[in-house]
Amino acid sequence: MPNPRGVAPGTGYTNVVMGTGRLVAISGQIANDENGDIVGEGDPAAQARQVFENLRRCLAHVGADFGDVIKLTYFVTDIAHLPAVRAARDEYVSADRLPASSAVQVAALFRPELLLEVEAFAVLPEERTGGVPTRGEGVR
Repeated sequence: MPNPRGVAPGTGYTNVVMGTGRLVAISGQIANDENGDIVGEGDPAAQARQVFENLRRCLAHVGADFGDVIKLTYFVTDIAHLPAVRAARDEYVSADRLPASSAVQVAALFRPELLLEVEAFAVLPEERTGGVPTRGEGVR
């Protein structure tokens, strides 16, 4: 989609993304492994890689992938961590299909060793939603 007239083009994101299908909301992911242990304490690059791997797993759970993501929101404890977050993102997200995004520096996350959290919104085409539960179908 072309950039909206009168709005500066984004660098590393897309200003407007549209989709048709079912909305998939992925809660903010942190750098924990499958056992709940923090990966990369003190290392924003390691934490970002784990966060994007967790997002990938959440998307795969509903039959989606990063090509379906329309919005990413980054919460970082230091804006200086953004280059590490973008580098990890670039390993998963195609440069020609960048989602809309927002980056917010926060004073802290819920555990002091966490440096970042990322949430995602995706749109899954109707033909790929078979069997995926929705809020009204038992998802809590």
